[in-house]
Amino acid sequence: MEPPSASHPGVERIAGTVEASLDTLVAAATEAIWAEVPAYGNSHDEALRADVTAHVRAIFLVFLAGLRTGRPAGRAGFTVTREQATRRVAQGISLADFLQAFRIGQLTLWQGVLDAAGDDAASRDGALAVVTQIMQVIELGSTVAAEAYVAAQQHVLAEGDRVRRDLLEDLLARRTSPGGPKRALLRTAGLGVGTRLLVAAAALAADLPEGLTLRDATPGVIYGRRGLAVVRQDEIVGITPLPKGGTTAAVTGFRRSCADLQRRGIRLAVGVSTVHAGLPEVPEAYAEAQTARDGLGGSPGVLALPLLTSLDYLVLRHDETATRLIRPQIRQFVADDLAAGGTLVTTLVEFAACDLNAKTAAERLHLHVNTAYYRLERIAERTGCDLRRLADVMELLIAVRLLGAG
Repeated sequence: MEPPSASHPGVERIAGTVEASLDTLVAAATEAIWAEVPAYGNSHDEALRADVTAHVRAIFLVFLAGLRTGRPAGRAGFTVTREQATRRVAQGISLADFLQAFRIGQLTLWQGVLDAAGDDAASRDGALAVVTQIMQVIELGSTVAAEAYVAAQQHVLAEGDRVRRDLLEDLLARRTSPGGPKRALLRTAGLGVGTRLLVAAAALAADLPEGLTLRDATPGVIYGRRGLAVVRQDEIVGITPLPKGGTTAAVTGFRRSCADLQRRGIRLAVGVSTVHAGLPEVPEAYAEAQTARDGLGGSPGVLALPLLTSLDYLVLRHDETATRLIRPQIRQFVADDLAAGGTLVTTLVEFAACDLNAKTAAERLHLHVNTAYYRLERIAERTGCDLRRLADVMELLIAVRLLGAG
């Protein structure tokens, strides 16, 4: 259908009536948006209502210009929509809500056209003639709005990621008093110079599902909604203020988030640092988190240093020299027993956990105490160690850990 002719008497009468009642229509459209789209009514942005009013008026004027000239609206007429889309992103209005508000405005305009037509036959014919034009304004305007919103959203995300990366690099370089957006970001994250914090470092333990990026995995490195999560090359770094529940609550939160991500096909290996006293200690906390993550050996999961003993941590940092220091007899024992199912190694570990009390170890392993004693004797024979000596037991435990059986 061709656009209505500007000389159509009914169209001319409608255009004049709508133009005369423009302020009333704009106000009605704005009120309808606030009534029907909760995001607008719940917004605390003081400029939002004025922005919406200006946008509605501009679109109504695009429609009126089409009636006056008889020509359909073009993209050039929606410059204000591009500007307003950018503002909605900053104002926290979703794309769906933005487009719903746009359609509500056009429905209000259509009602205004019907009211302008009244009972006059020529005006009624004119109203039917401009239906296509209103639909064209809705279709083109919605398209421009969606394109502009997505472009603005991508720009905001990219800029936000850049600020996050820059802030993390500042903190790793011990620059703890940033200004501007970085300072605001720290405040939003709940991080101050003296805030007790944890740092988490994560890497993918498997390929990402199609359509997802490393950015989608950032919830796995912060506790709840607070904290700073940054994609840094092929890893994700999170800095989280210590929650009221302490490290146990934080680690539980990390594990819950990682489990949620795993259900989406995102498998992360996450290392968590010990508690540090504030932002100046972020470099040390980051190094600890990397060590913990590397201790997972590429397997998915969460390894948190606050839940380890000092021995666990020392073994976690082992190098080739430490491994070479294991006596051959002990090395052979560990390798042979693991190949046979690890029965003796399991008994040794439980014996140590029970403070060298064979009876308690037997109870926890659901063994007869004589069986436990027999196994301990076999370990002593095969390793040359005296399991009554703490030093010998420690040597065995360290060997077990270093050789990957702990």
